[in-house]
Amino acid sequence: MTRRRVLLFLAVSLLLGETGVFARAAVVPPSAEQLAEAVSALTAPEMEGRRSGTAGGDRAARQIADALAAAGLRPGGDQGSFLQTFVLETSSRVGPASALELSGPAPRRLERGRDWMPHGGSLGGEVTADVVFVGYGADLPDSSYDDYAGVDVRGKVALALDGAPLHLAGARVSRLDKLIAAKRRGAVALLLAGTELPSPDTTAVRVGLVSGALTREAADAMLAAAGRTTTEAANALAAAHAPGPFATGARARIRVDIVSAEVRGMNVVGILPGADPVLADEAVVIGAHYDHLGRVDGVVHPGADDNASGTAVALGLARAFAAAGGMRRTLVVALFGAEELGLIGSRHYVDRPVVPLTRTVAMMNFDMVGRLQSRRLNVGGGDSGSGLRALVSEAAQKEGVAADLQGSPHGPSDHTRFYDAGVPVLFFHTGGHEDYHRPTDTADKIDAAGMARVAAVAVRVIERLATDARPVYAKVPPPSRRQGGTPGGAFLGIVALPRPGADGLRLSSVLPGTAAAQAGLRDGDVIVRLGGSPVDGLEDLRSVVRARRPGDIVSVLYLRDGEAHATLATLGTRID
Repeated sequence: MTRRRVLLFLAVSLLLGETGVFARAAVVPPSAEQLAEAVSALTAPEMEGRRSGTAGGDRAARQIADALAAAGLRPGGDQGSFLQTFVLETSSRVGPASALELSGPAPRRLERGRDWMPHGGSLGGEVTADVVFVGYGADLPDSSYDDYAGVDVRGKVALALDGAPLHLAGARVSRLDKLIAAKRRGAVALLLAGTELPSPDTTAVRVGLVSGALTREAADAMLAAAGRTTTEAANALAAAHAPGPFATGARARIRVDIVSAEVRGMNVVGILPGADPVLADEAVVIGAHYDHLGRVDGVVHPGADDNASGTAVALGLARAFAAAGGMRRTLVVALFGAEELGLIGSRHYVDRPVVPLTRTVAMMNFDMVGRLQSRRLNVGGGDSGSGLRALVSEAAQKEGVAADLQGSPHGPSDHTRFYDAGVPVLFFHTGGHEDYHRPTDTADKIDAAGMARVAAVAVRVIERLATDARPVYAKVPPPSRRQGGTPGGAFLGIVALPRPGADGLRLSSVLPGTAAAQAGLRDGDVIVRLGGSPVDGLEDLRSVVRARRPGDIVSVLYLRDGEAHATLATLGTRID
């Protein structure tokens, strides 16, 4: 064989070898039937609406993990599993060592669960101190009313009535208001007397103070040494239209034993390793959130479009690329939990990525892709990386799908966490509808054929992202106005969901660039008052904000890690 033939043979062999390394079967997008079946499985009654931290949500996560394993993906979760777990919240229950005892002429041990109950957010530990009656425990500067005026409660147990002073029409004083006031005045504990004993779950917001609730009858036992009853004390306050604190003559030993338990959610993560030794350490993330609202007022919300549809597409893409033998870059398929609770699952993934974010080429998010029908496919994030607009436009055109390409990568879905961390993103969705976050978002309303068309466009995009030069991240400023609510109305910029009881408003998420973020609020903070009005749930906050205009400055009293803080927020503007 001549030297020339040898060289030609080697060149052809290398070319064939290279082709063999990277040759893969054609990627066949998931069918409408497969996608419809996946949506039906995720919205089955036993899924109970897939709320993170519930049995139904955990059941859905394990079903998704089984699907990724069956497709041949490798586990990308904790300890060799497909599940990546994270803390949603900490629940509290009262331990058996909790006790409340009165000393003095008529010592008495109050029965936990009948006479008194520690607050779920109470500090643990034991205090023994004299008891001082402080009326309603209210400090209302706007009304020139202070139940602590003229009395020193430093190092003492403050005893207060539930509710607000009767002569102050419309006044509201929340449990958290009372706790904050007692702590500021130096009390070592606060006991609130009312007609019912709330469960620890409904009093779980923490202020750094030993605290609990007791019945009016138990409070009467504390006041007996002073020759008073709670009824007499309340009548005296109403008649005087003024505070009337007094020493009770009682001494109390309070021991609070709080047992904390973490409520955990989970992401489901699978890995399809890349085949190119040069590019395999880079990844494309295919993402969707699988969680929904669960039960709301006892009614299951199935969440077929939001977001069983996106989950079904992500799983269908995982199977399709695995069956074809993978791509040159690694594909990470991440199904996020707790999106509905404030993008908590995707935040956890971004903090602990399977492939470092510096080597993550792009993230594709599928959220509500089940109602295409005759509408255009919306794809956001086109300006977040170089070449993304052209890439998506070409893919949609080849599949005959009309696409509305939007440049902004900002929005209330999981891709935002990736973009804020420096990763180019694309956000696929088919738009809102009247079934959004309602129990009527059911599987029979899903356009499975439309989902298959969305998946076909996504296949083309992923093939390019997993093969071509990586897009260069571009910084896109957030819009000065945010979506949601009445057009032109004021906007604070928080995400929160209803929780048991009326005990402040815990923030699941603070949207970047909004009034809340600029005021220094963070995820997990608890708003106690806004604009001087008590906030005991989402509707309270909405009422305050609706009554304001964009540009208004409102005061915010909030708790962070049990400590009270005050700030000012300049409200932004809502748009459609």
